[in-house]
Amino acid sequence: MDFWVYLGVDWLAMLLTFIAIWLIGNKSRSGFVVMIFGNLCWIVVGVMSGSSAMWVANMVFALMNVRAIIKWTDVDAA
Repeated sequence: MDFWVYLGVDWLAMLLTFIAIWLIGNKSRSGFVVMIFGNLCWIVVGVMSGSSAMWVANMVFALMNVRAIIKWTDVDAA
């Protein structure tokens, strides 16, 4: 088993995803920003692995996280 097939980008993506979920669970908006960086890493892994589904899904997830930041800001402003 080779842990560095994707040059550690997959490990970074996993770590960022875990941190983001933790932050969001603690009601911190910064979790969405961290998740976007995780999504970008997963997009790179998807491209490196040749998985179109992985990079397309993570592009959509990143956009959903941008939406969540905007919606969260609207709630804060109300």
